[in-house]
Amino acid sequence: MVFWRRKPRIHYYGPAWNEELILPFMLRHYEPWVERFVIFDSDSDDGSVALLRRHPKVEVRPFVWGHPESLVLSLTQLQDECWKESRGAADWVIVAETDEFLYHPDLLGYLRRCRSNGVTCIPALGYEMVAEEFPPADAALAQAVHRGVPHHMMSKLRLFDPNQVTATHFGRGAHVAAPEGNIVFPKRDELLLLHYKSLGYDYLRRRNAMMESKRQAQDHANNWSHHYRKSDDEVAAQVQALLAASVDVMALGDEAWRGHKEGRWWRRLARERASTV
Repeated sequence: MVFWRRKPRIHYYGPAWNEELILPFMLRHYEPWVERFVIFDSDSDDGSVALLRRHPKVEVRPFVWGHPESLVLSLTQLQDECWKESRGAADWVIVAETDEFLYHPDLLGYLRRCRSNGVTCIPALGYEMVAEEFPPADAALAQAVHRGVPHHMMSKLRLFDPNQVTATHFGRGAHVAAPEGNIVFPKRDELLLLHYKSLGYDYLRRRNAMMESKRQAQDHANNWSHHYRKSDDEVAAQVQALLAASVDVMALGDEAWRGHKEGRWWRRLARERASTV
């Protein structure tokens, strides 16, 4: 069947550790268009694994510490390798963390347009989403928490064609990448990455504390992911600052890209590669 006439096959890969609160939101967000989820669990003890195993589309695997001395490097290695098994089996893959929600008002239509235009890598423009308190458990998160702040550090490559990309070469935290293969970016950036971490003071404080406990010797030595060490006062100030600066992202529709004034690493990468041809 011609690609544009059928629903694209999309596989999702991501890590998880004690994500019982956010996982139901993530699964509800992605399950209408993701065919298969592969979740790499890092010894969760909060009910996350049982929740995941009840979902018919989810396969749970153990998270492998490729670099036992570093959480950051282990995550990077996982994200660089996990998606490759989808070659020949999926049209697109998503490689993301549990609190990263890709959003477009018409995602499947947008993917069809991208495919017809030869696009193979779709970086997303990052928004740091914020709420005063954690949303109701049965909410659709993108509708319940729709205020956010443009954040270039969350502008990431989380969606691409595994049949055209040969390597991703993610940087630490996947804040940048240097993909190889047949790499074609969209002419206009429409895909958003909604980062749902600042869901009230209590949730953010607890989540930071949990992630801080996962950092290893090399992470500490290099000050990687040091933001997990924020004091309670700093966390409270962060939430208040985001609330004060936030805009209604959903109201922006397909014009949300206009709020991103800072340079985009993929545009710079494309210019650098073009200049060496």
